[in-house]
Amino acid sequence: MPDDKHIEMAAMTDVEKTGAYKAIDGEQPKSKEKQIRPGVGGALERYINLVSAINFGFILQCSWEATALTFQFSLINGGPASMFYGTLFAGIGTTIVAISLAEMASMDPTVGAQYRWSAKFAPRWNEFWGLMQGWITVFAWTCGCTSNPAILSNIVVGLAIFNYPSYIPERWHTTLIMWAFTILPFIGNFWFRRLLNPLETIGAICHVVFFIITIITLVVLAQRSTPDFVFNTLTHDVSGWSNAAVAWGIGLLTVTFPLAGFDGVLHMSDEVKKAKIRVPHSMIASVCMNSVMQFAFILCLLFTMGDVDKVANTPTLLPIIEVYYQATGSKHATNFFVVMLAIIVFIAFFNVFASVSRLTWAFSRDKGLPFSNVFGYVHPKLKMPLNALALVGTCIILLAIINIGSTTAFNAFISLPALALYISYFLPIFFLFLKRMSSNPPVYGPFKLGKLGIPINLFAMCYILFIITWMPFPTILPVTGTNMNYAGPLVGAVIIGALVDWCISGRKRFQVPVARPGPEF
Repeated sequence: MPDDKHIEMAAMTDVEKTGAYKAIDGEQPKSKEKQIRPGVGGALERYINLVSAINFGFILQCSWEATALTFQFSLINGGPASMFYGTLFAGIGTTIVAISLAEMASMDPTVGAQYRWSAKFAPRWNEFWGLMQGWITVFAWTCGCTSNPAILSNIVVGLAIFNYPSYIPERWHTTLIMWAFTILPFIGNFWFRRLLNPLETIGAICHVVFFIITIITLVVLAQRSTPDFVFNTLTHDVSGWSNAAVAWGIGLLTVTFPLAGFDGVLHMSDEVKKAKIRVPHSMIASVCMNSVMQFAFILCLLFTMGDVDKVANTPTLLPIIEVYYQATGSKHATNFFVVMLAIIVFIAFFNVFASVSRLTWAFSRDKGLPFSNVFGYVHPKLKMPLNALALVGTCIILLAIINIGSTTAFNAFISLPALALYISYFLPIFFLFLKRMSSNPPVYGPFKLGKLGIPINLFAMCYILFIITWMPFPTILPVTGTNMNYAGPLVGAVIIGALVDWCISGRKRFQVPVARPGPEF
């Protein structure tokens, strides 16, 4: 049997060897394709092993923690029924989506991932679809990067209200806190290689140990809910939505958002050893483990929530604080449990920052972004895309200003990345499905679905379409300028901006892919 290294070398695509897009299907590269110029693009080093790759995705999603800190959306829309049955639905659906993308990762593990695959498998207008997909994916991950500091700032404000009831939070307080939480991960990513192993180890231990501690504490101390409340209560008309089905659909945001982002390790592909084998395994493993933990936590939470009215109307804005306080009866214990959630979300922020900076670098390397020579640069000593990292940090700082203008900006930081990410998953799966049905099927990698590929891709696409239908909906009626859901309009603005970019210069500038040095094993 050949070893992993020989499998990797044999499966290497023509793209990786020549850098010409048309060589993917065995055609000769056209002369108009430009090769990479010295000093532009650069190369990252492969240093991430299998354990680190799995831990990267495992911690990045931090699903049960994110669910604990955002389930207020489901309390007013759908309630327990949306949380329990939605968790099962989201776990199965997201796993199927991850399997579909994992097959493509095995064919071509690349930092660009979705935009490169869309360009690779699209039957026509390949460069157009690649550029559009690139803008959507970069936007999705940049917004996803804001969700971590947004959640952390909510924790700080919530604990401040909990411990000091006289404190009156201002919206600009949250913005400043988001900025503060962005600084350390930004600086930490300068030495990401040195921080990776200890961070992944600490994060994985905390992710599991704190989960066990939380479950045991709530089961032993908290007041029990009835099975009828957990399995049969469908909350509607609390938020203004009188239709039960609509309320249930909007409530899915709580359980689908934490499971998005499993493609984070994909954008580290140029730094993963034996990427064609390890990246698909990492994606599927992280989704499966996080789905199980999320389901177990939701089930425990619903049975141990205590007084639902107090939880739903807590002045801290974070219902989980009230849940812990009712269970323990201690402010010190409640502070500890909420802080431990913050620690894991903060560690995950380092991973998200690293992933989106690599994606931005790759898109710039392929001349998808304006000023591509600047943002596609890799620092020769740090071996990292320093300028792309600075761009992502700047975007987070600017997006945080939304808090000042909107009382429900936190909803935008949660729904925005989820909506854009699921859109970014749909296009490559759709084009791969068309490729499967054509007379010229793709060349598969070590991980392939075989005859199951068509039904799995179909299910994944249907699931994505269903999920993204609800994400632009406002969570509260009537809609005003301060409580509207900005996810739909902002995603639409990005798509329009990408179309404008294509018409002005993108069609001449964008290349899929740009040649780069061969991978190191």
